Amino acid sequence: MLSLEIVSPEGHLYKGNATSVTVPGINGEFQMLDHHANIVSILAKGNIKIAVPDFKTVQFTERFIKSDKDQKFFLPIESGTLELKDNRIIILVD
Repeated sequence: MLSLEIVSPEGHLYKGNATSVTVPGINGEFQMLDHHANIVSILAKGNIKIAVPDFKTVQFTERFIKSDKDQKFFLPIESGTLELKDNRIIILVD
């Protein structure tokens, strides 16, 4: 399982586990699963899609949209950066 942390200027939006994370990269959308290769990427405007076994946000839950058909949550962003290293994802968003 991936460890995921999403941080914005307002504070920590999410900190917990995820089974998959899909992000809007500048060259197109891509997905990260457990044991994905290390990566650093710039993010474009779009939605971060998070599949989680149990969704618990630290705060700012009003920024997330829940999918009714599965356990996925969407976070609209304007831009950001992402680092994935050793199964830990840190995303900085605007």
